[in-house]
Amino acid sequence: MSTITDREFVKFQRFIFDAAGITLAPTKKALVGGRLAKRLQQRQLKNYEEYFQLLQSGHEPQEVQTAIDLLTTNETYFFREPKHFDLLRTEAQQFSSERKSMRVWSAAASTGEEPYSIAMVLADCFGMESTAWEVVGSDLSMRVLQKARIGHYPLRRTAYVPKTYLQRYCLKGTGVEEGTLLIERKLRERVRFAQVNLNKGLPQLGQFDIVFLRNVMIYFNLETKRQVVSRVLSALRPGGFLFIGHSESLHDINHEVQVAAPSVYRKPLP
Repeated sequence: MSTITDREFVKFQRFIFDAAGITLAPTKKALVGGRLAKRLQQRQLKNYEEYFQLLQSGHEPQEVQTAIDLLTTNETYFFREPKHFDLLRTEAQQFSSERKSMRVWSAAASTGEEPYSIAMVLADCFGMESTAWEVVGSDLSMRVLQKARIGHYPLRRTAYVPKTYLQRYCLKGTGVEEGTLLIERKLRERVRFAQVNLNKGLPQLGQFDIVFLRNVMIYFNLETKRQVVSRVLSALRPGGFLFIGHSESLHDINHEVQVAAPSVYRKPLP
């Protein structure tokens, strides 16, 4: 099997930009070649051009989804950026004391660590059985959403999970499952997962009080960032919070929201 050429790489740059708005830097050429190599082998194709033509044929939408899954990076762990979860907890406690319901959207849910972290906080503040809270987790990749729904993880991903939450919401693996944990079934059932492409019109998800849009914009160019943030903010209630990654900023992207804390923005009330 041949290595990916510059010309072939450019075609896959365009493919993932058109599909997901993701901009792949020239330095990602080897990564793209490596991630797609197994598909070429499995489909018995001679080179990356043949695979690109297969994707363009329109006859195999499932293969297109597979290619998107392979070209999107998913790296996450539980309770990433703890200050965001401190603010989430403060808001949830206030909502609970005022008997107000709360909806939170993890817009780049990946394999589920973020939405399950959110759900642990809300279950703690409102109660597991309360109908006053809801968590929606979405991602472009069907592959990671499938893993998220199962909720089975290596223990090393849980270093920042509070001990009380580990005891209350997680089942520690034994025997052949040693070194892993499973999210408790009741908590899994409280998170609704959906495939959402942030680069296209959003499905009917309803309005949210808090949206996590973290470590996503780093893959987009400036215009795509503006469009994605505008779409996401349309689903955020006035007064609600938008969390982004600490390496990201909304400077020159959106002037509708106000800075509330580092990497935290608030949508103004009317």
